[in-house]
Amino acid sequence: MEHATGLLARDAEHLWHPYAPSKPSSVFAVVEEASGSTLVLDDGKRRIEAVDAMASWWCQLHGYRNPVLDEALHTQVDRFSHVMFGGLTHEPAVRVAEQLVDLAPAGMNRVFLADSGSVAMEVALKFVRQVAICRASSSAGSRGGLRVAALTGAYHGDTLGAMSVCDPGGGMHAMFADSLPTQVFLPRPPRFGAEAYAVDAWSSAAAQVLDEHQDELCAIVVEPVLQGAGGMWGWSPIALAWLRAQATERGLLLVADEIATGFGRTGQLFACDWAQVVPDVLVVGKSMTGGYLTQAAMITTDALAAELDAGPGGALMHGPTFMGNPLACAASSASLGIIASGAWREPVAAITDGFERGLGGLREVPGVREVRVLGATAAVQLQGAVDVPLATRTALDHGTWIRPFRDLVYAMPPFVITPEELDRVCGAITAAVLANVQRTTKEAA
Repeated sequence: MEHATGLLARDAEHLWHPYAPSKPSSVFAVVEEASGSTLVLDDGKRRIEAVDAMASWWCQLHGYRNPVLDEALHTQVDRFSHVMFGGLTHEPAVRVAEQLVDLAPAGMNRVFLADSGSVAMEVALKFVRQVAICRASSSAGSRGGLRVAALTGAYHGDTLGAMSVCDPGGGMHAMFADSLPTQVFLPRPPRFGAEAYAVDAWSSAAAQVLDEHQDELCAIVVEPVLQGAGGMWGWSPIALAWLRAQATERGLLLVADEIATGFGRTGQLFACDWAQVVPDVLVVGKSMTGGYLTQAAMITTDALAAELDAGPGGALMHGPTFMGNPLACAASSASLGIIASGAWREPVAAITDGFERGLGGLREVPGVREVRVLGATAAVQLQGAVDVPLATRTALDHGTWIRPFRDLVYAMPPFVITPEELDRVCGAITAAVLANVQRTTKEAA
């Protein structure tokens, strides 16, 4: 294998990386191999075995080189790797749709397979708008609003439609404001476990926004209970239940973006389960394939699909080239089979306990604003911005791969992480936080 130094140099010549300049200084290492929860890295100076505390941006639930998923892909590639989904179907797509329906809340039985989470959100946003168009054109002469209410602090993807429902101020897409559909934003809900008075104050403020824009809206979209890239913010299930009730009362559709939160990540199968809420539209992705390939899905009801079919267009107007890709479907089917077994529940509970034990003491460290743990997620929020290179290199020195952002050092590891690996992650995060706090203190002095 080519030495890492040469490969890093070639990378810098031609490749872009996520949220990075064209010639970044933040490509830290080359991945040589991966297994279980461990990445084998080479930074050009050393070989590092690092626990992947990111689960490859939250999708690698079952670990690298999982034998069940490996076998599913080997079997499918020997049959066929891809066929168009327009006018054709195949067993892997039918099977994965049936599995999704079995896992989804009762009554959600119509599945649209998409290429990625952002695309699935585009489909969901088009869907709710198209339903509104159909209702407005019907003989009943229903509502005509086409805007969507989202939450401050939200993140729903990087494509134009999805960007429009991301936080317009504190999010990553403020520079595109003039290019995006203008949506309505509700205040960020109070924290997970907030007192009733805080939820009441928030719901009063949110109701005022909904009242003001009632005739403009067709849907409310949320990341249930945990906002991910918007700040790793766990929020009150009571507030989620209130939003469900408001959507019903006002004739709006509720879209639950469970791309990051679904399939056990928060400690429930779906984050909506914390509030016993059933959305009108459910969007899943990331860990749907166990992190092996890119695939996502929008799930809704036959009743809503029938409204759309009966209206202008007569079909959901979207059709990706790689929709229903058989290899992705095979990986998803294997991943969903593991999820359906319930085998994730005990590991996620153990990860929760491990994070509380391993990171709870940081709550007392000056310079740390907050430590938040929910399911298999943990976030340490600093009082200032994280020095990302410093935090990343410090964590690598402690055998852990992390990807901090803004003022957060966080982890969302694979569910197969061992207790010893989890202890290593907590030690690495602690070291990264302390290194940042010490640097900030020196700079202030």
